[in-house]
Amino acid sequence: MSAVELDSLDAAIVRELRADGRLPFETLAGRVGLSRAATRLRVRRLVDSGALRVVGVPHPAVRDVGAPAHLAVAVRGGAREAAEALARLPEAAQVGLASGPLPVRAEMRAHDLRGLTAAVERVRALPGVRGADTLVYTDVVKDPRLSSAPPPRVRPDAVDLRLVGLLEADGRMSFADMAGRVGLSAGAVRTRVMRLIRGGAVRVTALLDPGAVGMARYGGFTARLEERGGAAVAEITGWEHTRFLARCLGGADLVGVVAAGSVPDLGAVFERLRRLPGVAVTETWIRLESVSGAD
Repeated sequence: MSAVELDSLDAAIVRELRADGRLPFETLAGRVGLSRAATRLRVRRLVDSGALRVVGVPHPAVRDVGAPAHLAVAVRGGAREAAEALARLPEAAQVGLASGPLPVRAEMRAHDLRGLTAAVERVRALPGVRGADTLVYTDVVKDPRLSSAPPPRVRPDAVDLRLVGLLEADGRMSFADMAGRVGLSAGAVRTRVMRLIRGGAVRVTALLDPGAVGMARYGGFTARLEERGGAAVAEITGWEHTRFLARCLGGADLVGVVAAGSVPDLGAVFERLRRLPGVAVTETWIRLESVSGAD
């Protein structure tokens, strides 16, 4: 995908849609200082180019996720076969090939620690897998898709879950279109969707593809936090390069994913990390290829 030039108005639109992906075009236009028609055209251009997606992000509890973790896998022989086998496990949310001695990286999501332990044991039993190191997330600090927000205040029923699934595919799907999919009136769907959003069961947000804005190379890191490390976490969270950041238990205190325009640019991000007071970087890697899951 070629990089898309975002001007200040595009950036303002993305910022507003990140906060509320279902903002009516009239409201969005008023906030960014454009006409409704011009705003709609800009959003359509960004979506059609692949640079922007507006999606529903369910709270992990809605999808019965109570124990997310990062998995780093050592292999015997080639890594691709092991990565593809791991990707077929239901707990594997994202799987990729990476540089370094642990060439398979995965995000695992299980109901609880017992389920996560069983999933990791299944990974270790896969053909070609020599071992797996696990970092269990205790606090997801930054991630457009996995939230550490308080538990939802509503309990979705079967129809609600179908609506959540529709929002995951298209966060701006109209109430009328959703109504046709679930067999309810548009008014009833609107009531349910607003209840889900206000109750914290799902949020609708804009996801900007880093590759579309010139940051197509991904890398990862783990780190230990020393004195003053808490301030460093806040700083890393604010970097535009930071795609994911979580506090964790295991061999490191932090695990993160960053994006940049090139391998040298990733190296510069890693160097910036190493210079932060209170942060001891323990490992870095470059993602070579995504096997499954969205970024």
